[in-house]
Amino acid sequence: MSRRLSAVVIPLAALLAGLLMANPALAQEGFVLAGQGPVNRSMGGASTAAPIDALGALYWNPATISGLPKSELEAGAELIYPQTKLSSTILPGALGPGFPPVTLSGSTNADDGAFPMPAIGLVYKPEASDVIYGLGIFAIGGFGVNYPGSTTNPILTAPPPNGLGVGPVYVNLQIVQFAPTVAVQLTDHLTFGIAPTLDMAQLEADPGFFLPPDLVGGFPAYQSMTHTRYAWGAGFQAGLYYTTCDGWHFGTSVKSPQWFEPFRYFTVDAAGVPHTGHVTIDYPLIASTGVAYTGFDGWVLSADFRYIDFSNAEGFEGVHFAPNGAATDLGWRSIFALALGVQYQLTDALSVRAGYDYNMNPVRSQNTALNVGAPTILEHTVAVGASYRVSQCFTMSISYLHSFQNSITGPFITAAGSIPMTSVTSQAAADSVALGFQVRF
Repeated sequence: MSRRLSAVVIPLAALLAGLLMANPALAQEGFVLAGQGPVNRSMGGASTAAPIDALGALYWNPATISGLPKSELEAGAELIYPQTKLSSTILPGALGPGFPPVTLSGSTNADDGAFPMPAIGLVYKPEASDVIYGLGIFAIGGFGVNYPGSTTNPILTAPPPNGLGVGPVYVNLQIVQFAPTVAVQLTDHLTFGIAPTLDMAQLEADPGFFLPPDLVGGFPAYQSMTHTRYAWGAGFQAGLYYTTCDGWHFGTSVKSPQWFEPFRYFTVDAAGVPHTGHVTIDYPLIASTGVAYTGFDGWVLSADFRYIDFSNAEGFEGVHFAPNGAATDLGWRSIFALALGVQYQLTDALSVRAGYDYNMNPVRSQNTALNVGAPTILEHTVAVGASYRVSQCFTMSISYLHSFQNSITGPFITAAGSIPMTSVTSQAAADSVALGFQVRF
């Protein structure tokens, strides 16, 4: 029985590497943050052709900083509160004749807490100059999960031989980007912008399924991926912004992949011998196009359409596993996203906004077990917000977002394929509040 159980559990545990990619952040397209700051977030992130604030312009299209009326400093902070749940079931006989003898089933809520997402953007427009300068510093993605161990939920029971799962799971990823930006007004209607990007990211996980396990008593034992430092990455963003005389605005931009150095971890094996492990993941290429209309007095109407190329990003490309049992890729698909936003100037001092964001789920149902802690399955998000101009130079803003609950279900999987009579369900929803201010000069 021990050998038969080991033959099932070792590849199964390796394929549960999706626990490493748990993403609770709200209104994200995969693990890509859909907007920056309370103004842009309340517009659903639609700003590729609608520059109404510095953060939204810097984040989605560097060319649109030319469309801001003045130089601007904007700062914001968002608190994201995810609600994630993981369920699993193993029917009698699924792992071999007579094993388990009864149905094993359970559900577990994660204790994720709230996640802070700060952002700051600066745009400087010199008088009588066709060159505009900017700097954005913001979180561009991240995830985290904190699942407790369980005695009833099979996937979160103790590792073999005391259970069939992986035990409690902790994961935290933070990606911060620095984006110095330059835009050049080529004509009265056309602007080109470019931003070389520098990134810092930290990834922690316990257990660390992206590292090869030890075999202890015939069963896999994974080290903790917590002894690490920030990894560096880099890329670029470029865009075009075109305006017409009758209120139409058009924009397009491309964010290159953000190529990261390998994440490095100091671990020890079961015998206490020190090892250094490496994990490689990259941020995907993103192509955006947008249109906005300002021809109605007091109104801004905006729509963005995006393509996010997860299937060609390192760490997400396919479903791959090393011979040593470590997972290397999660098998995400590339996705499309749609963002819609509207702003209305209610009074001279008060403006109100609403937004909607839809993105495809990058996780296929058949790969649910590879991404068991991944609330990247969120698809529909609505947003509302408002700004109040305290003085000619100073404006305060607030936004609220809600991502509607979504879930996916698939079978347990081994390197040889799926296991009949088993299932894993991942469920997620989220809320967030953002506050910020703008200073124009």
